[in-house]
Parts: sequence; structure tokens; C-alpha cells
Amino acid sequence: MEATIPKISVLMTVYNAESFLTQAISSVLAQTCVDFELIILDDCSVDSSWSIIESFAKQDPRIRAIRNERNLGGCENLNKGLSLVRGKYLARHDNDDWSYPDRLQKQWDFLEAYPHIGIVGGTIEIIDTEDRVIGRRKYQLSDEDIRKKIFRYSPFAHPLVMIRKSSLDQAGRFYDHIFAPADDYDLWFRLGKVTQFANLPDTLLQYRLVPDSITFRSTKKMELATLRVREKYRSDGSYQSGVLDRVYDFFQRVSVYLFPAKFKISLYNYFRNE
Repeated sequence: MEATIPKISVLMTVYNAESFLTQAISSVLAQTCVDFELIILDDCSVDSSWSIIESFAKQDPRIRAIRNERNLGGCENLNKGLSLVRGKYLARHDNDDWSYPDRLQKQWDFLEAYPHIGIVGGTIEIIDTEDRVIGRRKYQLSDEDIRKKIFRYSPFAHPLVMIRKSSLDQAGRFYDHIFAPADDYDLWFRLGKVTQFANLPDTLLQYRLVPDSITFRSTKKMELATLRVREKYRSDGSYQSGVLDRVYDFFQRVSVYLFPAKFKISLYNYFRNE
């Protein structure tokens, strides 16, 4: 049985994603690293998503396709997927993004070389619905630099992370729905208590922005949840939060009610790249 356990478990949750789902799944199956399982959980989609998933699953035994009996919602569906992970590492992937072919191999090689690091991300290209690159988002690379900026913005692109399963288990494997839709941000803080952070400088994923995505629909909710996450870890003393972090928080609280989502996303991308 041990020989059948994959090196990496790739987790993809799906809900009404027919427009870009084929591209997303294809990019995982085309990875140069072939020793992985792709766990796909369809959350009762009402479009053709499940048919697309079934079609791929019939052709590739690495796919574990699951259709929920009822709609669970984003956080609960992710947690169901986490309970199914078997690999040494967990890689996340969204249902409308596209991974470069060497993404999994580069992240695997890095984590194998640096066992003290429990999570690694990378640089992303931002694309629109026509596959045009409209931006680029870089992240701090070292553990030290990531911790310096963790109170200002999320230190990882959620669909690009690869996490050591042992670190994930130690931090508390599941996402906390109390902080949704910033539940991934809370997970990064928890992981930082038990392991070290890193990002690769390589561009490994194309992250798609679509008008009806959560990025645009729930910007206010996302920001308020983000502020609650920061307050939690500032209060418990597990991270160092400076004066500039508090100033940043103040201006973000003001911006929640003053500026449109598109403007704020552009502004955040700029500061992330500085």
C-alpha cells in the first residue's frame, strides 16, 4: 500500500466552473512531475462542471473525482478535501487558474532540499478571461522578509502554495470558517507558529481574475475578515507587529468603505511588488 501513496496531493474544489475548468485540470495533468493525485471535489455544480470532471477522471487514474451530495460552500468543501489528502505534500489549485508545467517539480525539489520549511509559494501572473496577462504579483522570498510583511497582506497566493503535510497537521489541518473568506490567511499565521515560510522567485501560475469572482464580489467581506485575522495574531503575541503595520491597518479600514474593489486590487498588487 505504501508504494501507491503519491508524493503530492493536488486539491481542487469546483463550483460552476465550466468556462475554465478544462484548462485548469489540463495544466495539472501536464506537470513534469507525474507522481501526484488530483483530488477534485465538485460542490453540486449546476453547469457542466461535473461532466468535464468525469471525462478527465475516466482518462487519468490519478484523478479522484468526488461530487458532494449537498452544497457545502467554499471553506467546508476545502476541509473535506483536506481530509482526503494522502501525499507527503499538499498543493492547492483553483478551478480557473493555470499552472506552468514545472510548478510541482520546482516546489517539490525545494521542500525536499529544505526540510525546515513547511510551505512554499511563488510568483503569479494575473490573467483576464481572454488569457491575457494583465499583471504580475511577487511575494517576499525568505522567512524573515515574509514575517516582516505578514501583517500587511497575505504572504502567499493561495492557489499556488505547496504545504508539507506534517506541518499542516501540526498547525491544525483545517481552514477555520470563522475567518472565511480570509481563512487561508489565518492558516498561514498558524503554519508560521510551527514551521518556516518561503516563496520561489519563479513565476509558476497564472491567476485568473473574472468579474464575478470572490475577489470582486466579496472585497469588503474579505478585507474585514483579514483585519480580524491580523488582530487575532497581534493580540496573542505570536508575531511582531510594528507601528507601520498599524498605520497600514488604519488606512485599510478606511478604504473598505471609500474605494471600489478594482482600484484597491490594483493598489494592493503595487504594494506587494514593492
